[in-house]
Amino acid sequence: MLKQKIPYRYTKTELKELLKSFVVLVDTREKKNNHILNYFDDQDIKYKNKKLDFGDYSFYLPKNKKLGIMKDLYFTDQLAIERKKNLKELSGNMTKNRARFENELIRSNNAKMILLIEEGSGYQKIINGYYDTQYKPKAFLAGLLTYKNRYDLRIEFISKELTGTLIKYELHYYLREYLK
Repeated sequence: MLKQKIPYRYTKTELKELLKSFVVLVDTREKKNNHILNYFDDQDIKYKNKKLDFGDYSFYLPKNKKLGIMKDLYFTDQLAIERKKNLKELSGNMTKNRARFENELIRSNNAKMILLIEEGSGYQKIINGYYDTQYKPKAFLAGLLTYKNRYDLRIEFISKELTGTLIKYELHYYLREYLK
């Protein structure tokens, strides 16, 4: 769901220039994300640390007066990516830290939320109980699918090595659709 639109049609060249200029916002509380920041550095993806109200990653489009962007456009209220390093961390968020985790989803206030879990075949591992917590598989799956439906949360299981790539492209294609 794209909230605000720019009433202008960019040429392919202008669109390409704008898409290259977006800056990833990384929540200041995000921990153990060197693999993502290293990917951003290797790919010359601009990023900035900023306290986000919800999610771990979002972005902004810097002003570009030449192309009619008169001030920085922040998308923090439209799209956020929440990252969990594994099922153990997610399990803790859904049990011991449930209120804090759910409050973050509530604060998203209808923004598009993507939950990235760095645990490749996550649903299979949840269903078969292949994770290191006391959370029962049926309860774990039920809680996760409840959040998915209650907060329109998109859940993606991904390998740690591809997390930076997916973050980049999620933000890129959201912006592209916004600018079209």
